[in-house]
Amino acid sequence: MHNSNLGNLDEYASMNPEFFDNLQLALASERMDAYRQDEAEPLVTLARYLWNMALCESLYSPLQIAEIALRNALHRKLTIRFGTENWFDDATCRDILSHTQQHQIDEAKQTLTIKGKPISPGRMVAELTFGFWTAFFNKRFAQNSAAIAVTSGTFHAAPKAERDLRKLNQRWRRIRELRNRVFHHERIIHWADLEAQHTEILRVIGWISPELQEMAQALDRFTEIRQQGVAPWTDKICHHWPHRK
Repeated sequence: MHNSNLGNLDEYASMNPEFFDNLQLALASERMDAYRQDEAEPLVTLARYLWNMALCESLYSPLQIAEIALRNALHRKLTIRFGTENWFDDATCRDILSHTQQHQIDEAKQTLTIKGKPISPGRMVAELTFGFWTAFFNKRFAQNSAAIAVTSGTFHAAPKAERDLRKLNQRWRRIRELRNRVFHHERIIHWADLEAQHTEILRVIGWISPELQEMAQALDRFTEIRQQGVAPWTDKICHHWPHRK
């Protein structure tokens, strides 16, 4: 990504300085510091913050679809493999899981119990963390035939070479890292490979379900927002909160 997309310090009109000061107080100056590391003016700093927010919003849809598709696909394969939708209670299944995953299952059950909800397969699948599901692709499972059978069948539309657990592990680790940054409102506008990661998310969705990929693409707004850059946000700020001398 070209640096010009991050905002030219001399290109835009000014905004109301009092508005920015009050806004910064509400958001915390430490959060805004991430957007003015090059000593950007307040206008550009705020515009970058809003652009980052819009990019995160645009990525929420494909990330959500990818996460839900992954956990439901793995749930189906685990159900077939162990002959029960309650595979999380099956002793043979638990034997292939890591200690961390077993602990996460116990935590999910406890959470549902505290909430007064039944421990049903659907609720367990939704309650288990994204990290639980992406853990199926790590080194531990690369040596386990049952785990390999479950994970390889999950991506039925993927080229055979792409079903390799090491490749899948790298892909889902990157997706999980991006997801965590997006869901925790952190800065992503500086990522040079953000476009590639967006493409990768749509690709793995298609490997699980071509129909879900079509829906994700129809809803997608990332490319437009990324290409527009910071300019629409500086214009919006100056229009709504101009500096009236």
